[in-house]
Amino acid sequence: MVSAQPKSKLEISHYILEHVPKEAEVTRVEYEGPAIALYAKRPEILIEQSTIITDIVSIIRKRIVVRSDPSVRLSERSTQKVINEIVPEEAEVTSINFDPSLGEVIIEAKKPGLVIGKNGTLLQEIIKKTRWRPRILRTPPLPSKIIAHMRHYLHSESKERERILRTIGERIFRPIIYDVGDVRITALGGFQEVGRSAILVQTRESNVLLDCGINPGASDPLNALPRLDTSQFDIESLDAVVISHAHLDHCGLLPLLFKYGYDGPVYCSAPTSSLMTLLQLDYLDVLSKQGVMPLYDQKDVRECVIHTIPLRYGVVTDISPDIRLTLHNAGHILGSSIIHLHIGEGLHNIVYTGDFKYAKTMLLEAAATEFPRVETIITESTYGAPQDVMPSRVEAEEKLAAIINATLDRKGKVLIPVPAVGRAQEIMLVIDGYMRRGLIKEAPIFIEGMISEATAIHTAYPEYLSREVRKSILHEGVNPFQSEYFTIVEHPSAREEIIEGKECIIMATSGMLEGGPVIEYFKRLSSDKKNTIIFVSYQIEGTLGRRVQKGVSEVPMLNSEGKIEIVKVKLQVESIEGFSGHSDRRQIINYIRKVAPKLERVIVCHGEKAKCYSIAEYLHNKFKIDAVAPKVLETIRLK
Repeated sequence: MVSAQPKSKLEISHYILEHVPKEAEVTRVEYEGPAIALYAKRPEILIEQSTIITDIVSIIRKRIVVRSDPSVRLSERSTQKVINEIVPEEAEVTSINFDPSLGEVIIEAKKPGLVIGKNGTLLQEIIKKTRWRPRILRTPPLPSKIIAHMRHYLHSESKERERILRTIGERIFRPIIYDVGDVRITALGGFQEVGRSAILVQTRESNVLLDCGINPGASDPLNALPRLDTSQFDIESLDAVVISHAHLDHCGLLPLLFKYGYDGPVYCSAPTSSLMTLLQLDYLDVLSKQGVMPLYDQKDVRECVIHTIPLRYGVVTDISPDIRLTLHNAGHILGSSIIHLHIGEGLHNIVYTGDFKYAKTMLLEAAATEFPRVETIITESTYGAPQDVMPSRVEAEEKLAAIINATLDRKGKVLIPVPAVGRAQEIMLVIDGYMRRGLIKEAPIFIEGMISEATAIHTAYPEYLSREVRKSILHEGVNPFQSEYFTIVEHPSAREEIIEGKECIIMATSGMLEGGPVIEYFKRLSSDKKNTIIFVSYQIEGTLGRRVQKGVSEVPMLNSEGKIEIVKVKLQVESIEGFSGHSDRRQIINYIRKVAPKLERVIVCHGEKAKCYSIAEYLHNKFKIDAVAPKVLETIRLK
């Protein structure tokens, strides 16, 4: 006979304590973030007899993690010594870090299989002797400063992290006051426009914010920031923030929530957490160099780090009393996620695509299309107009090669402004591959800005990359991001030599000419018609990149003395759309067609007004489903 599902926290705790073996010596049951933590003096018993936990989870339908009671853990120094004694030297352990808030020891090694041991025997030995739970990671080919800083900060703030997780746990597992219902979304930004993405999802019980971005092309705060001033949004009652991916138009304003008192969780994939921190800190750096007062500071970014709960794709997670979250691959950039919200016990299911690519690329697999249930989909429409049909990836690569070769043949320099995350790594792989095969003339490729740090983060999460790149890094020991053609520009003083030197390729941030080292190169190279600038990413309306792309002949820019000077734009201007991390119109339509199960409603966002209307009208007529393109501040009731 199957036991009735315990509902209240007290019932759940009693049920767990009744069904775990007494010899495990469970000392307490804590609600930590979206999981229930069992603290035991002999955690190895629960880990060895894993079916016990599996059976309990199948009844209570909540995630359970097993932790050692802090009183039985060896000191960090002693644990390090034990690990070095147990793990063979051939494993090549490169670092051992601790997360006291989770009772985890993070071991990075060049050969992680040798740390785990046959059938996990070495892991069991580490647990028994130290009472720390090992998390084994492969040493990335390129070290990431951001990941190291984040680990250090989480370690130093482990007590605060414990408090945060318990506060979140109490909120998630609180008793439900109202029956589930009145599911609605409010468009706070990124509707009939690109930039400042933010969607508020509400039920009678819960409030969840999907994305919290900025619009880098708008100077007026009313259009640059999400409309968090609306009466529907109340920071005090916000249960969770879910970030689809790390681009600033989706996460750039997140630290401001913490500045104004938000103390809840941020959910995203692990790569998004690292990349988001990198881009937010860089955003502050760019603003300070421009003499602009930022809306938040580094302390607020650190608050984001300590409140973030990284999730793996496909893991179902309670984020409020009546909402469960699952992340799926979006194929847009490293760690980008399609967000699936399951509301109530099957009452309604929302899928928010964020930015997605429904096609395999050299860097990433195509976006996921299968979900357990979905009634409403919220889709981007960046390239949603009838004319937005991109060339194939092969055509885009061949066009890039032809433009580069033509520029190098006339002794010119190629400038490629790139977003540091995603497009930079994709273009690096393409150019390197074509040069190796003799299809692009050999020339030095200079890489400047955050690209090298972002690339290091890519190598830290190979499981999120395409099968081919993952196989190359994990099984063949070849890192395609480390090529003899690439030269990392370590200091601005090297720019003069590059600009005055021979023909070359320069990849620099930012992708929309809105700051970063690319600006200096653009100023110096734009007056020579032998040179070429190649745009390989979307240029938001209002940015300098968009103006140059449209064919402006001169632009006012600040010189080194802070004075305005007019820069003549004489270099060749080229745009290649096939490299976009967004789906084109055909891919959006095919995606909606492919999504299973069949949809009831489509809500269109993240596109210029005409594109949103165009794709909504087409989907309505083609699939005979409700398809709308709301304005910012509109609320739609879904159930």
